[in-house]
Amino acid sequence: MIEVFILALALSMDSFAVSIGLGASKQHGKIAPLGIIVALYFGLFQGVMPIIGFLGGKGLLSWTDSYTQWIAFLLLFLIGTKMIYESFSAGIEGNLSKITHRVLLILAIATSIDAMAAGFSLNLLPVNPFLACFIIGIITFFFSWLGVLVGIKGGTWLESKAEFVGGITLIMMSIKILLTS
Repeated sequence: MIEVFILALALSMDSFAVSIGLGASKQHGKIAPLGIIVALYFGLFQGVMPIIGFLGGKGLLSWTDSYTQWIAFLLLFLIGTKMIYESFSAGIEGNLSKITHRVLLILAIATSIDAMAAGFSLNLLPVNPFLACFIIGIITFFFSWLGVLVGIKGGTWLESKAEFVGGITLIMMSIKILLTS
């Protein structure tokens, strides 16, 4: 179960980083509603997308049973590497003219694509995948809400660091999967 919490923390760092940028954008009125709305979008999508990855992976398991740990390793490693790479580039949140529900929907989908790919690795963990996805969604909700508050109060200094740490964590998890399988 500890792997689920580590996975949830790592996956939520992308949403956390984007949430910091949204909070720092100063394109909002009241603090609380923006934080809750962003957290709902990101938490919901981060919680649902791994289910899609899990179900897709479950279908592939019968064909790739002997390579499953390699596929999980590769997916988590690539997602981690992508997050590290993105931590060195500027986010798009500062370029937004207005934070709307459509923008939040697009950002929620974009940040949760990694979670869908990571959902494949849930097939290798001895946990209930729906409970794991619920945990991922709740942790992402919390970190997204916190990210908006951090962005409002302190700007974007933590944004790239969160993505970097999330990337490193996913790479470490990928190596653990490969070594323990």
